[in-house]
Amino acid sequence: MSTTLVGILGFLTIVAIVVTLFQSRTTPAIAFIVFPMILAVILVIGGYYDFDQIAKLIKGGFGSTGPTAALFVFSVLYFGIMTDAGMFDVIIGQLMKLVGDNVIGVTVMTAVIALIGHLDGGGASTFCIVVPAMLPVYKKMHMRPTTLLRIAVLSMGVLNLMPWAGPTMRAATVLGIEAGELWKTLLPIQAFGIVLSLAHAVLAGMQEKARGAGLNGKLAQIEGEVAEEEKKADASANNELARPNLFIFNIGLTIAVIAMLIWDVFPSYVPFMIGVAIALFVNYGATAKMHKKLINLHAGPALMMCSTLMGAAVLMGVLVYGIDAGGAAAIAKIKNGVSTEMQIISVVTCMANLIKMVLPAALGQNLPLVIGILSVPLALAFDTDSYFYGMLPVMIAIGASFGVEAMPIAVAMVVCRNCATFISPMVPATLLGIGLADIDIKDHIKASFFYVWGFSILCMLFAVLLGIMPL
Repeated sequence: MSTTLVGILGFLTIVAIVVTLFQSRTTPAIAFIVFPMILAVILVIGGYYDFDQIAKLIKGGFGSTGPTAALFVFSVLYFGIMTDAGMFDVIIGQLMKLVGDNVIGVTVMTAVIALIGHLDGGGASTFCIVVPAMLPVYKKMHMRPTTLLRIAVLSMGVLNLMPWAGPTMRAATVLGIEAGELWKTLLPIQAFGIVLSLAHAVLAGMQEKARGAGLNGKLAQIEGEVAEEEKKADASANNELARPNLFIFNIGLTIAVIAMLIWDVFPSYVPFMIGVAIALFVNYGATAKMHKKLINLHAGPALMMCSTLMGAAVLMGVLVYGIDAGGAAAIAKIKNGVSTEMQIISVVTCMANLIKMVLPAALGQNLPLVIGILSVPLALAFDTDSYFYGMLPVMIAIGASFGVEAMPIAVAMVVCRNCATFISPMVPATLLGIGLADIDIKDHIKASFFYVWGFSILCMLFAVLLGIMPL
């Protein structure tokens, strides 16, 4: 089976998944399992892989999503316990005093928290900071959680240009330069992006206000009676679990958990595992019955998202991993400017090579602009490693044949793709974010895709204006 055919099959698999999810034919977990397995069987029949290699690929995929699954389980449990204990009620009360009935104030605050929270470059930890803190406010103000996520992902995409963030480091590695040197080139674009993300937050607030959001807005009046009944029911259910006298301890514990995440010495799920254990014992004593009750309360969302992440492991394994020279599943890496030797290249590498075959004849010297325009749609099909380690070297080679320098191509791929990082189902942190916000990935993509695409193109045009990218 030729690599060209493998690339075509890879794109067909991605299209099938996206169409199936958008038509609500099944859950993401099932789609992420069924279509990659169909692809795997076709690849085995075609002689590209054997079943033993497919097993290795899937095992490799689980290695990449397993830590995120553990993070999700314990972060859901931790924030669920903190909610039951009443910590967020106090925080929400203070936030509501600060913003009052100002919907725009809430959206701008969301952007600011996301910008600050993403200084460490970790998508999962930022979602764990932003979504649990702001989602209750959005619900109380009758604002859409999809708006919350859209504001967050745009702000996170801008901060993801930091030199210690994954995409910038990967691109710098491919270019053979220090990440800080690449960041100096990106810095003006990042500053523009921060302003643009705050402007988008204002626009999102105006849109929410126009549809009737707010404490006393049209939506509040329409849903007033129902909301009041739900409020009474929730109050009676939560009285038993509320621990208002332990607010100071709980907020201190939460700060400590977030500090451990930023410290980045332990795997990201460890702070939440420790936090869950401490929170249960301090808030509810050494009682197995009560601990079991608390865990069961939040088991449903955790199980649903874990199944999605396990499905994503199959997707990642079959599409992203290849077989290295030693016969093990691996992702091609760039070391000292040279790609790791692969015995059988991955499906996404075949997809990248397919793009290589299509682009040169038609696009030539405008390659950076074309890459910038296509980066957001391509982000839905490529994970971060494959995009930068697989596609970037290919695009640089194409550009060189037309006399285009490597730096503008790298800038286009880093800046424009970063905007779309956290709407891609190929990025595990995206699945964590939608799980915490309790929305479907199709709704997240529908609500964010064109905003993100427009945002990336504006950043690209700003880079052209500054002369960082050629016109």
